[in-house]
Amino acid sequence: MENFVQDAISEPVSPAGQFLSNSVLSLSVIAVLETEVPFDDSQAMYLLRTVFLPINPRFSSIIVTNEDGEQRWKRVEVRVEDHVNVPVFPAGMSPEFYDKCLDDYLSKIAMEHLPQSRPLWEIHIIKYPTSHAAGNVIFKLHHSLGDGFSLMGALLSCLQRADNPSLPLTFPSVQLHANKDGKNFSVRRTLHKFFSTVYNTASDFSSSILKSCSAEDDKTPIRSGQHGVEFLPVGIETMTFSLDHIKQIKSKLGVTLNDVITGTIFLGTRLYMETLSPGSGSANSSSLVLLNTRVFAGYKSIEEMVKPNAELPWGNHFAFLNITLPKLRDAGAENPLQFVFKARQIIKRKRMSSFAVYLTAKYLQLVSKFRGAQGASKYIHGTMMNTSMGITNVIGPIEQMALASHPVKGLYFVVTGAPQSLVVGVISYAGKLRVALLVEKDFIDPRKLKSHIEHAFDLIFKAACSSETSPLAN
Repeated sequence: MENFVQDAISEPVSPAGQFLSNSVLSLSVIAVLETEVPFDDSQAMYLLRTVFLPINPRFSSIIVTNEDGEQRWKRVEVRVEDHVNVPVFPAGMSPEFYDKCLDDYLSKIAMEHLPQSRPLWEIHIIKYPTSHAAGNVIFKLHHSLGDGFSLMGALLSCLQRADNPSLPLTFPSVQLHANKDGKNFSVRRTLHKFFSTVYNTASDFSSSILKSCSAEDDKTPIRSGQHGVEFLPVGIETMTFSLDHIKQIKSKLGVTLNDVITGTIFLGTRLYMETLSPGSGSANSSSLVLLNTRVFAGYKSIEEMVKPNAELPWGNHFAFLNITLPKLRDAGAENPLQFVFKARQIIKRKRMSSFAVYLTAKYLQLVSKFRGAQGASKYIHGTMMNTSMGITNVIGPIEQMALASHPVKGLYFVVTGAPQSLVVGVISYAGKLRVALLVEKDFIDPRKLKSHIEHAFDLIFKAACSSETSPLAN
């Protein structure tokens, strides 16, 4: 165990951090950087000591419980070499062979728990060429350290622009669902919106409580419903879409990028379900979509994020939106655009009842007060277990990045430890959108699911770009 730093400053672990780090629920993020050239692991120790550890004190801290039962971050002396792993595979094999080695290795580390006796992160350096990259650098970080926004900010602090390290990385602007009716604020319209918001908030809050307790999705080809599914072996598959193509669909339909990719994932998932079990394409299935509760305006420096009362603070600032998957029989498999429109409609309505997110957060605080952090974790665990899939997305930079002068060819991530058979991670990077699937091994066929999602995107793209298609009118 690392030695305690004398007179180390100890800060409390946030409630969200405690909810995600105990025996009931323990989530981690695995981020994979694919490099264009083999990564020189001799630089790893220096980079971690001089660049990574100074980013945030939590990377040099462990979670301890004081005599009052309060969890706090405790600074320790970090033995960096204990956090770096460089696996050895047979030499001189084909890229396809190393694809399998990487898949098996990712599955292995996804199932392993980070030791609580040292800071909750580790690095894995794969020095063998796969079909996608000359090398891979894998970061595994516990979710109690921060959410995707925080960890992406930390990751970006270690990287530079590949074309010009002196210039800052830039990010795409975020399009929100706008009010297209301008200043039409009639009394009737205002009252209608008010009562709709109240009704939707009450409905979403009550359904959230029920989902954690008893409102269980159907068992389908994407949900085994097996208790302890988070401890079973997993497989990981990724796919890449052109952001230019997604923007074409967005422009044609008058929707957002999130609407397009969510509709694509929902349609592809339903097609996969229907193929494996006819009729299940219209089963009762839902998805937890992770929502960043900050007002995103680009990533800030770590110095700004850790300041008290920061505009975009470090930590876990997220909420789950419970989204019902459109059914094939309702959306109409012959009209793939309906999945985009229905995804937009559902997400927009859920955002309008965002006060339900606030109520749920207050409810979790109340549960935590009387039943402890594990009581709140049981609520979150139950909600995840009773839904069919989870989706989380992160915005990445427009320009290509480099890690210690190693150009990063691709980037993807997954969340591990969730009690679900299917978890999806989405990230944009350098003109591409990467979708990663983490699936329950030997239950979901990741390659078939990938094929159906890619097919769904092709169907949506062709339908959107046809001359008969007109933008969505709100």
